[in-house]
Order: sequence, then structure tokens, then C-alpha cells
Amino acid sequence: MSDHGIDAATEEFVAHRNLLFTVGYEMLGSAADVEDVLQETWLRWIKVDLDQVQDCRAYLVRITTRQALNRLRTMKRRKEAYVGPWLPEPLLTTPDVAEDVELAESLSMAMMLILETLAPTERAVFVLREAFDVSYEEIAAALDKTPAAVRQIAHRARRHVDARRPGKMTSLGKAQAARESFQRAIETSDLQGLLDVLSTDVVLLSDGGGLRQSPPRPITGAEKVGRFILGGLGKRTGFGSEPTLINGNPALVVYVDGELDGVIAFGVDEARITGLYYVRNPEKLTRLASGTSLTLR
Repeated sequence: MSDHGIDAATEEFVAHRNLLFTVGYEMLGSAADVEDVLQETWLRWIKVDLDQVQDCRAYLVRITTRQALNRLRTMKRRKEAYVGPWLPEPLLTTPDVAEDVELAESLSMAMMLILETLAPTERAVFVLREAFDVSYEEIAAALDKTPAAVRQIAHRARRHVDARRPGKMTSLGKAQAARESFQRAIETSDLQGLLDVLSTDVVLLSDGGGLRQSPPRPITGAEKVGRFILGGLGKRTGFGSEPTLINGNPALVVYVDGELDGVIAFGVDEARITGLYYVRNPEKLTRLASGTSLTLR
């Protein structure tokens, strides 16, 4: 490809990079893996004759989807050997992501974990169709399937997700209020205050990846979760927390003696916290440590 062709390819790739990153992340849940996918996408993209491409966005999404599917299948083997619960890599996001209700819901930890239960092809179809409104014809081209087959896969995936989907998306204001109540209860070691903001069937998942101590299984129920939180986080010397937005939703960044310890993302139904997702695996916190906020799409 000529220098002019590379410049044109670069311009198109950069223009769509945020979108491609988001597609890859919703399929993989790992920013590090998405970066590898985007590198592979770029290497293939610069070999394409742009004069033959009618829709650069669709073509780039097609390449990214195929590369992400290949990576997803290899990641499945890694996750099977993972120590303890696996959680998506948390992304520090800009406020505009939180204001986009549909995007914030699709990026939430709760939804990302639901997507983990889909087969790779189902996940690709669901993400492209539901989150990005890609046509059945474009998805079919990306997956080398017929539009009719893609429609069937989309229907099956949507039914699977709807059966597991949390309740109606809580407003940003209510979710932030729940986070504030949670933070205040931890800082003051107020068990009753914590129980007041936790739903009775709240679930806590903690991901240490075998590198930091974390419960090997989910903890369920307000009383158990509340006592675990106060007995662990609340009693650590040098404990501190800061509110932030992770995956477009309210979260807390946790510090111990001034060092980044992890991030707690929340699932909120109205005023009660239904899910706590505590990522402590240091390999998943490198982007967070750098303080880089992402504008997606």
C-alpha cells in the first residue's frame, strides 16, 4: 500500500477506533485482549484496497468481530483454569458513557457476566445487534452465515439474556446515592447502615485471580456480605475509597495505605445494591492505575 493509502487507512481506523474497542470489549471483557485484537485488525486493514470498500465502518467491525471471536475461543480455556470468580477488566469511563443509558447497561458488570454465559457466536451476534444495531446482513457477512441463521441466533441469545437480565436499569442518580450510602457505612463501620442499602439477596463476587486474596466463591445475602465487607475492607489499616465511574456505572476505587487495592462496581435495583463486583487482580487494574478514562463509541 502506498503512503497515501496508509494515511487514508489510518484516518479511517482512528475515526472508528473507539467503536471497535467497545465491540471488542463487550465480546471479550478484557481490555488487554482487545488491544491485541485491534492490532490484528489494523494489520489486516492496511492490506485492504480501500477503493473496493463501500462502508469502512462495517468492514472494520467485520474484521474486529472475526478477530475477537478467535480470541474469545482461546480465552475460554484460560477462564476454565482461572482461580476463583472471573470478572471483566474494569474500565474507567467518562461521564458521557454513564449518561447513555443503553451503553451503560450493556457495559455494566452484571450484563457483562450474563454475556459470559453465551456461546461465542451468540455473544457476537447479541453484541452487534443489540448494542450496536448492526444489520442482520452485516452480521451475517462478518460471521460467514446467512441472515436467516443470524436472526435465529439473535432470537436465541436475546431470550437467554432476557431470562437472566437484572431489573429495569436504575437511574444514575439513585445508583450514585446507593454508592454514597455504601461508602459512608464502610467508613463509619456501620453494619446497620450497610444492611439498609444492600438487598436481602445481594451477591458479592471478588476477583483476585490467584494473585490477591479473595473469596473463592460468591457470597450471598445481606448479612453475610455486610459482615464480610466490614470485617475485611472496613478493618484494614490505611483503608480509603474514592467514587468513580466504571463501565459507565457508579463504583468505588479502593486504596490501602495509599496503594491501589481494587475497584468495587455496583449493581443497583432502585435504591438497593443487588450486586457487588470487587476486582483485585492487579493484572486487571493497570489501566485504572494509569487514570486513563475512555470515551466509547
